[in-house]
Amino acid sequence: MAVTPLELAKVAATAADDKKATDILVLDLTDKSDVCDYFVICTVANNPMMDAVVEAVEEKVRINCDEKPLSVEGRAGATWVLVDYGAVVLHVFREESREFYRLERLWGDAPHVHLELEGATPEDQWVTVGEQPADMPM
Repeated sequence: MAVTPLELAKVAATAADDKKATDILVLDLTDKSDVCDYFVICTVANNPMMDAVVEAVEEKVRINCDEKPLSVEGRAGATWVLVDYGAVVLHVFREESREFYRLERLWGDAPHVHLELEGATPEDQWVTVGEQPADMPM
């Protein structure tokens, strides 16, 4: 049974949430990018947690979606791991790297997918184009 990219993104987000990742966000890039359809972005507190999240996502996506990643990048640096499923790209960040790269600002005009997860970024904290959080320099 083939799954849609959105279903795969939700499975990945749920797996990250199960491992206590925080600020989980799914961006819909279907009308914004030719590279992929969805970004799943999350934050972890430390390197062992990063490994646990990546492994959990790989396992749940393999079991539930019958998909394996095309590539996994960044494990050696351990501040940002990218797991590429083609139509869905998972970004697992340490907090300092997420703040530095700010993918949700870079893709601020992309719609957000609502998630019913404990670790999901609350909707009132979503950053969109034209918004400037008080603690973020211009």
